Amino acid sequence: MKCPFCGEVENKVIDSRLNKEGDVIRRRRECTGCKRRFTTYEHIEEVPIMIVKKDGRREIFSREKVRSGIQKACEKRNISMNIIEEFLDELERDLKETEEKEISSRTIGEKIMEKLHKIDDVAYVRFASVYREFKDVNDFVSELKSLLSKE
Repeated sequence: MKCPFCGEVENKVIDSRLNKEGDVIRRRRECTGCKRRFTTYEHIEEVPIMIVKKDGRREIFSREKVRSGIQKACEKRNISMNIIEEFLDELERDLKETEEKEISSRTIGEKIMEKLHKIDDVAYVRFASVYREFKDVNDFVSELKSLLSKE
């Protein structure tokens, strides 16, 4: 591992720790050249999950894209980043456990809406309005009525 400070390739591992899920190892290293310390992360290389879009295109699952959509839905709501990250961890774990290499964007969208509904109703409606492509106020009102009837 090349030192990010001086470029030296020789270094020693000072400390190694597993994350709480046990799928990533965090290593503290010390450069033998400049004596500065840096952190590296080691994880299992996995086959990426492919998302099949509505129009048939395929693209690699992007946690960042999902995070962005969820953050927009949760904007100005009392929802911490920790809750959003746990949400994303759980979603990614669910997708990997299906053992499917290709998953439809519809399946992922429904899973996100299901989880958002448990966290915050306003965030759920915001996400649904974009995901379900509400055309007018009637679509919005219909979703709100459906939401209220479930409670």
